[in-house]
Amino acid sequence: MNNFRELSSVAWEYSEEINEQNRKAEKESEGEAIADNNIETVHYWIYSPGDGAIYWENFYNAGIMAIGWNIGNLNEYSSKEQMKRAMKERFNPELSYKNAAHATWQFANEMKPGDIVFVKKGMHLIVGRGVVESSYYYDDNQPDFKNVRKVKWTHKGEWQHPGQAVMKTLTDITQYTEYVEKLNALFDSEIEDDAEEAEVTYPPYDEEQFLDEVYMNAENYDKLVSLVRNKKNVILQGAPGVGKTFAAQRLAYSMMGEKNKDRVMMVQFHQSYSYEDFIMGYRPTENGFERKAGAFYNFCKKAQDDIENDYFFIIDEINRGNLSKIFGELFMLIENDKRGIGLQLLYSNEKFAVPKNVYIIGMMNTADRSLALLDYALRRRFAFYKMNPGFETDGFKNYQKDLASSKFDSLINAIQSLNEVIASDESLGEGFRIGHSYFCNLKEATDRALSEIIEFEIIPLLEEYWFDEPNKIKTWSDNLRRAIN
Repeated sequence: MNNFRELSSVAWEYSEEINEQNRKAEKESEGEAIADNNIETVHYWIYSPGDGAIYWENFYNAGIMAIGWNIGNLNEYSSKEQMKRAMKERFNPELSYKNAAHATWQFANEMKPGDIVFVKKGMHLIVGRGVVESSYYYDDNQPDFKNVRKVKWTHKGEWQHPGQAVMKTLTDITQYTEYVEKLNALFDSEIEDDAEEAEVTYPPYDEEQFLDEVYMNAENYDKLVSLVRNKKNVILQGAPGVGKTFAAQRLAYSMMGEKNKDRVMMVQFHQSYSYEDFIMGYRPTENGFERKAGAFYNFCKKAQDDIENDYFFIIDEINRGNLSKIFGELFMLIENDKRGIGLQLLYSNEKFAVPKNVYIIGMMNTADRSLALLDYALRRRFAFYKMNPGFETDGFKNYQKDLASSKFDSLINAIQSLNEVIASDESLGEGFRIGHSYFCNLKEATDRALSEIIEFEIIPLLEEYWFDEPNKIKTWSDNLRRAIN
């Protein structure tokens, strides 16, 4: 207990943050608007080969990693819930097996060849590092741990873990970048400087795929691409539901010609976002304060080392931040004709330049009346592209045709009529029209699905738009309800 109390705050933060993230992962459904399941990126894992790393020598010599919870071949389970039920039936029905099912599911389904594995012994030692080489397979010949993957072990020894490691058998630590950096740093001196990374092939992505997914016509797509190429800094503006965030990442992919997430980064501005988060600043550590590079600084350095390829920095909710404070001296450096010109940074003696191959795409919600207008100095450095509802695009019409629902057709007609009223309203205007994204991703246009969109998404929006005109809210709420009845 005394040792526990003496753990550093940073180590404890790592442990608690990872555990909290895993608790959230259990509750969240798979898939987001900006997610792409067919893009594979390297993940980092921390792993224990049995209690006290008891199987480490055997696994190292065999070139494998393995986990227990022997409930048969994990490929036979289609969900974590099924795994939990199997564990309860086989072991102890009074335990939840929440963490165990999560770890086994990740081991069988989410870990990929090329991922990096750090091997821990207890909570304070790292004893190895390796690269995953195979998919999951079930090996009934293994005496205890029958769930197996082949691994090329690159290191074996003992290194002091930076703080306290999590107690789980397997944890995905990819998103904890500082933690991953600390673990990688343990092996930096032992990795050859000239070692080349394996070639990675990314799924191709072109204009046709963009237009099929984003619901924009070809003419507007060409205009947008030209705007990004020439200005380098573009803000997509529009009402909620026109697909700004969805479009931004796919625009980057289409301009790159491939779904390469390594050359795309997304951040979201908010009122507490600062220059220190964006460029550079001092952050508290266990030993005081340390200068840390921010998201945009690191991204620019990465792009600078790969100047022949395009990089895209995407900023969601760009008008929610204090832009003068966030951008600082970058007001000048992001201009097209100032790219590549160095300027000394506030917290560093080095001269920093924004590379010519970096494109900035921001998103701005025109219907949020609580937000301040953009700083004029920043406004002139960006081009502004208005995104409109895509109900009339070929892509949406094909989607509508595939649903083959007369009620869905009737609802879309009502929404388009509503948008005409909103656009002509002097207190609102075109920037407040209802976007097509509210109605996307339906596999079937059931009465329940359409009713939930109306009652819990569209009507609350109308109540905000016309908070002082209850009769108008009632009229259009009734119109939308009648459309699906």
